Amino acid sequence: MKFVDYVTITVRSGKGGAGAVAFRREKFEPKGGPSGGDGGNGGSVILEADPQLYTLLDLRYNRHHFAKNGQPGGGANKTGADGEDIVLRVPPGTIARDTVTDEIIGEVLEPGQRIVLAKGGRGGKGNAFFKHATRQAPRFAQPGEPGEEREVTLELKLLADVGLVGFPNAGKSTLISTLSAARPKIADYPFTTLTPSLGVVDAGAYRSFVMADLPGIIEGAHEGKGLGIRFLKHIERNAVLLYLIPIIEEDIGEAYYTLRNELHHYNPELVEKPHLVALSKVDLLPENEVEQVLAAARKALPTGIDVLPISAVAQKGLEPLRHLLWEYVQKSRDHQSDTS
Repeated sequence: MKFVDYVTITVRSGKGGAGAVAFRREKFEPKGGPSGGDGGNGGSVILEADPQLYTLLDLRYNRHHFAKNGQPGGGANKTGADGEDIVLRVPPGTIARDTVTDEIIGEVLEPGQRIVLAKGGRGGKGNAFFKHATRQAPRFAQPGEPGEEREVTLELKLLADVGLVGFPNAGKSTLISTLSAARPKIADYPFTTLTPSLGVVDAGAYRSFVMADLPGIIEGAHEGKGLGIRFLKHIERNAVLLYLIPIIEEDIGEAYYTLRNELHHYNPELVEKPHLVALSKVDLLPENEVEQVLAAARKALPTGIDVLPISAVAQKGLEPLRHLLWEYVQKSRDHQSDTS
């Protein structure tokens, strides 16, 4: 299925039904009385988070969503039927903006969470509503309120505990396919990953976390180079970042700071996220060279950064990485619960 994370749609709620003007004409009540019922409410257009979805693809090919109008009221105090709501299901992490004003309408994060994109018009009151002691036979009723129409831009930012950050061909897709059941495209050329992939990583003892494989970042990505900023936005929702740098990189310290610089230019808050570094592809070097490069990398990187040597292909260092990532994720979850 194609991954779509940005789409613009037009939504329109239904207008309310008109109230009725009617009078009773019953056998033993010759004068009767007002009996016009209220009109029904117009249908609304609602956005709902569905955890079974991970793309906005369905909405790309169906961009107009118009809810039904409320029905007019009837005699004998009959209320008109409400217009049916339209519920648009989207992945958790979707933000809705008014396309014209760029104002954020809301976002859905939790499964089942809803926001109203266009509220249905209220039905008008029938003439029975306006009867009182000094006005026994009102001959008027309210029209229904109009609905709303607006253009809405939906933007998906993936919700994941751990985000993989690295240059093209750093081994991100191979790593996530090894640690989880995700099956991203894997090849030996740059920009193999064109769309994000999510995978659930089992950390044992009923512990798990979600990892996101994001397309590779190159220097100048924040200016639109490579795949540009389109996928940098997904990192904003990751609690922990794993910088993946091949151990055969000529200058590991420079690679690390280049990645950090791109994140900082896009959003300075991204460099404040908890992170660690994994040196991938250690199977390409003899063990004695791995230790030398690892020692040099630890000197080149900031003090206190966890650095682990791994190889997804050779299954080396994956268990320590898996459990260390879980510790980072757990700390992040504990922090969120303390601040909420």
